[in-house]
Amino acid sequence: MQRISIDPITRLEGHGKVEIFLNEAGDVANAYFQIPELRGFERFCVGRPVEEMPILTNRICGVCPEAHHMAAAKAGDAVYHVDPPPTAKKLRELLYSAFYVTDHTTHFYALGGPDFIMGPTAPVAERNILGVIHKVGLEIGGKVIQARKYGHTVIEMIGGRKVHPCTSIPGGLTKGITEEQRKEIEQMGHWAVEFAQFSLKLFDDIVLGNQAYVDLVVGDTYSHRTYYMGMVDANKHVNFYDGKISIVAPDGERIGMYDPRDYTDWIAEHVEPWTYLKFPYLKKIGWKGFVDGKDSGVYCATPLSRLNAADGMATPRAQEEYERFYATLVTEEAKRYTATGDTKVVHHRLATHWARLVELLYAAERWVELATDPEITSPQIHTVPQEAPTEGVGCVEAPRGTLTHHYWTDERGILTSVNLIVGTTNNYAPITMSIKKAAQQLIQHGTVVTEGLLNQIEMAFRAYDPCFGCATHSLPGQMPLEVIIRDMAGNTVDVLHQHC
Repeated sequence: MQRISIDPITRLEGHGKVEIFLNEAGDVANAYFQIPELRGFERFCVGRPVEEMPILTNRICGVCPEAHHMAAAKAGDAVYHVDPPPTAKKLRELLYSAFYVTDHTTHFYALGGPDFIMGPTAPVAERNILGVIHKVGLEIGGKVIQARKYGHTVIEMIGGRKVHPCTSIPGGLTKGITEEQRKEIEQMGHWAVEFAQFSLKLFDDIVLGNQAYVDLVVGDTYSHRTYYMGMVDANKHVNFYDGKISIVAPDGERIGMYDPRDYTDWIAEHVEPWTYLKFPYLKKIGWKGFVDGKDSGVYCATPLSRLNAADGMATPRAQEEYERFYATLVTEEAKRYTATGDTKVVHHRLATHWARLVELLYAAERWVELATDPEITSPQIHTVPQEAPTEGVGCVEAPRGTLTHHYWTDERGILTSVNLIVGTTNNYAPITMSIKKAAQQLIQHGTVVTEGLLNQIEMAFRAYDPCFGCATHSLPGQMPLEVIIRDMAGNTVDVLHQHC
């Protein structure tokens, strides 16, 4: 049996590798998406005061510290049974909206974008952010840098630091913003709205304007029919900071909505011995293996998932793009009808890049809405906890998926147990399935395996924008070790496996 390794995989945060096994006929027999590291942050946190968690967990990685900061802060609120003042909630969401603009910008232009702007099989030396800037021009490169600068400026104003914010505590925030800062934040937000619209136009020109790319997006190679998950507000519109978790089936039927504190009624986790990452699945459906369809408990939590799980967007321009997204990708034959009316769902995983830009526009619009809210400069930013700490759950939508923090403490507020279900962890099963399907369709008997072809397999996971810095928590942590013993001539004498 022939083995093809992609190690390390590229353009993601963290570490991972792809192992592809070919049978004697030269077809793909199986493929594994392995995460060969253990971070173990759940264990590191035990014994620490719960109020440290917004600062401690946001150091899990530098890609989305704001997501962990917010989930930890909300879990701290729940542990102390305290409700922050409205201004504190709005300031947290304002920071979070600015963060979303920076994060989605990074993925579209630096991680996912090179595959489309430069081409999936372009030389590897050109298929990167520098190649993108060289092709689209320094002016666009400057816009990307400006978007990230403005986002991090807002994060620093509200969160105290550009990276690893430190102002959220149980009951609210340690600082507010001045009217002068509010005006500056509003001005930057208007610019961000224009940048998001510019990015959508760029996607139209480069991707939707190229029939070969359209065929790639809507083709079967990168499609899966799974369940979808995402946070929604009271109107069932996408929300990143607060709301209930909506779950829809592959046919678009909403099977339920749950409060984050009830996540254990809906989510369970499966463990395989060949990786450090766990595989969450829908408990009410059950684990049926790495298969899609309505009978499988595999679900997805991504920008595409959030759009599928919602009834729309909460801001006007983003809603227009949401409607155009589905009008373009959902044909009459693909629509599903349920007792609640016409529901629609998109299964094309490469369409996640487009969905990400719709969210970018929503985040920028929400940024402006919050910056112009009359309460946003109120000094009422903290409610002092009065009750003894016990247990609490905090949940936000990280850019990569639903992020859940669950804390248990003693009477002093010292953590006795911690459970984290991280954005990327939700998607590990569908990522594994996407890798295998892409490999099986792209590598067949007689196929010449090139670097460009292997990059097209990597595109299967890159659409999910995975971050494996904070997602690796599987215990008991068996090492997927392989030892190859060779003689002096370099011939393989023996191969020893441990959980591999």
